[in-house]
Amino acid sequence: MNIGQEVLEELKNEITELEYNRYIRHLDYDLKKSSSDLAVYYAQNALVVNWIKNKYTDKLAHLFEIKTGNKVTVSITLKSAKTTKKAKTTAKEVAKTSSLLNPSYSFDNFMVGGSNQFAYAAIKSVSENPGKVYNPVFIYGGVGLGKTHLMQAAGNVLQNTGKVVIYATVEQFLNDFIRHVKNKTMDRFQEKYRKCDVLLIDDIQFLSNKEGIQEEFFHTFEALKGTGKQIILTADKHPKKIGGLEARLQSRFEWGLVADIQPPELETKIAIIKKKCEINKVKLSDEIVNYIATVIESNVREIEGILSKLHAYSQLMHVDIDIEFTKNVLKDQIKENRQNLTMDTITNVVAKDLNIKPSEIRSKGRSKNIVYARRISIYICRELTQSTMPQLAQYFGMKDHTAISHTIKKINDLIEKDEDFKVKIDELTNKLSSSS
Repeated sequence: MNIGQEVLEELKNEITELEYNRYIRHLDYDLKKSSSDLAVYYAQNALVVNWIKNKYTDKLAHLFEIKTGNKVTVSITLKSAKTTKKAKTTAKEVAKTSSLLNPSYSFDNFMVGGSNQFAYAAIKSVSENPGKVYNPVFIYGGVGLGKTHLMQAAGNVLQNTGKVVIYATVEQFLNDFIRHVKNKTMDRFQEKYRKCDVLLIDDIQFLSNKEGIQEEFFHTFEALKGTGKQIILTADKHPKKIGGLEARLQSRFEWGLVADIQPPELETKIAIIKKKCEINKVKLSDEIVNYIATVIESNVREIEGILSKLHAYSQLMHVDIDIEFTKNVLKDQIKENRQNLTMDTITNVVAKDLNIKPSEIRSKGRSKNIVYARRISIYICRELTQSTMPQLAQYFGMKDHTAISHTIKKINDLIEKDEDFKVKIDELTNKLSSSS
């Protein structure tokens, strides 16, 4: 048994049997390409690659260090990458330029919508003309909205043109810095980060209140910018809102272009799910796709985990994926804590989503958008609260319980006939259920 397999066996003792069988068991360790400071594994599809990278690479690296005494970079790539020309590069070259870039991140499989169009256009432009168009590019937004995908898509494009690309999270940059300070090899650290063509740094907000590493990063930034090298940074908030950040760094982060990514609208989430199903050869009906889109409030990264979970359960249990199966598998994804929901809470959420005032929903207004919002509010209040029909009638200013009964009948008819109306109700229902 080689060292790569031994490490997987060690990991087996620390995770559940289901997780091991689903994600780890089929990993293929490349003994020839691996070295004392690089461990190369291949996975069979992009879903597994992403899952392992997000959840297990740090643990695998730690187990390698325990067994060998060396700091090891763990590379997880698609099995097909094993036969590409890039596989002929040396292990040192792989570790230096591409071991942390995910080859599945590309512009082609990034779904563009109104929430991310500006950021997409900026990064795409930089990938075509690095160091000249916008430098640096600073992308900010919430967790799982596609910041890393866009950044690494640019990195993959530029690496394929022969550029030396360094990708790291701030945590990896910091650990690398500490290790080189300890070993008195800062010249090697600076050679690595200041001589590259493209520097990609994720989660820049974690520089906050770290004076020593901010000082080093400032000089790295100046060296790269001064020689026309491209810098792309991501964070969870605008540079101005990152506390504990030196003023000179904040100003430099704003030198080039700052763009945000917002949570995707429902149509974009549906398109993302369908695209990822196509890429990973997972077959789901439109009903299931719409259901998943309404379950996920904003974190697009959850989609890959959900698809992977559905696919794994389907394969292991030898059943087809239908809507009931999907709801059962994802029941933990949706928190059924509805006891704190009130009619006020529901009405406020619906009003905000549909861009009208809560008072308008409860008024006697008959305009199309107000009636639409009122129907949705009444239906969800009936479904998610213990309110009686007379209570609903009083709250929404209607004559009596028969008016509510008549309204709910109309809503049920709409749900049967109007798919968009049904999806909107499902989206808001799941949003309220999961946030309560």
